[in-house]
Amino acid sequence: MMNSNTIKIACFGELLWDLLPGQEKKAGGASFNVAYHLFKMGIDSRTISAVGNDALGEEIISKIKNWGISTKNIQTSDTYPTSTVVATFDENHEAHYDIVTNVAWDYIEARSIDRQLVSETNALVFGSLASRNKDSRNSLFELLEESTFNVFDINLRKPHYDFSLLKELLHKSDIAKFNKAEMLLVLDFLGKSHTTEEDAVKQIQDIFKIREIIISKGSKGALYVNDGDFHLYPARNVIVADTVGSGDSFLAGFLSKRFVEGATVKDIMEQAIALGAFITSKVGPCPEYTFEEFQQFKKEIS
Repeated sequence: MMNSNTIKIACFGELLWDLLPGQEKKAGGASFNVAYHLFKMGIDSRTISAVGNDALGEEIISKIKNWGISTKNIQTSDTYPTSTVVATFDENHEAHYDIVTNVAWDYIEARSIDRQLVSETNALVFGSLASRNKDSRNSLFELLEESTFNVFDINLRKPHYDFSLLKELLHKSDIAKFNKAEMLLVLDFLGKSHTTEEDAVKQIQDIFKIREIIISKGSKGALYVNDGDFHLYPARNVIVADTVGSGDSFLAGFLSKRFVEGATVKDIMEQAIALGAFITSKVGPCPEYTFEEFQQFKKEIS
C-alpha cells in the first residue's frame, strides 16, 4: 500500500457517449467511469480505449482534456466510429442499454505505450464487455500479462458475454467485483449449487483462486471478502437521480483507498459506499463535482 498521490491505475475498455432520455449526451463507459472517479479522488488514472476519427470522438477527447485527465492512451480509429449507447430507465430508476457493436473500442490495440503504462501501475481495471470482440480481447490478454494486479469488474450485458471467456478472465484476476445476479449466473454456468451467499463466494474463490471479492447488493449494501474474512457494509439512503455508473463509482471509491498505506477495510468500504451513493444522487455516470463536495457529502451521511 502507498500514499494516494503516488497511486497509478489503468482502466481498459469502453469509452462512449451515453444517450439518456431527455438529457444531453454524457461521456461514459464502465472503464472510463472508473478512471474518471479515481481521478476525482486524487489518483493518477488512465483510460486505455479508442474513439473514432469523427466529431463525436473529437468532442469526447476535448471533454476529457478539459477535465484534466490524460488522453495519451486513448486511440483514434479511422475505420470504426465513436461508440454511442442508448439508455432507458425502468420504474426503479434502473438503466437498460442498447450497446451497438463494431465501434472504436471493439478494436483497441495493445501499443508499447499501453504495455509500459500497465507495467508501471498499481492495478489494471477491466470489464467483460470490452472483450466481446477478438481484437480488443487479444489486446486485453496482452496487457494482463504486463500487469502485476488485475481488477475484474464483471458487467454482464446480454448478449455481449461468453462464459468460457469469463472463466479465463477470472483465473487472471486478483479482485473480482460482481453483483449478486452475476455471481449466481457464473455459479450456474459452472454447475455449482450453493446454500448461502457465503458458500457461493467461497466456491468462486476456491475455483479461481481469487483472494478478494466484492459483491454489490444495491439497497442492501456491499460485501467485501478478503482472505476468507467477510465484511458487509450497509447502503446509504439517498434520493436516486439515476443508477448509471453507480457501480463504477463504487469500485473507484474502493480502489482509491485499497492501495493507500494504512487504510483499513472500514476506510476502504466507507469510501466505496459513499462515492457510489453520491453518484447515484446525481444525473449521469460522470457528473461534475469536486473532491471537497464529495467529502462534505460523505460527512453528512456517515
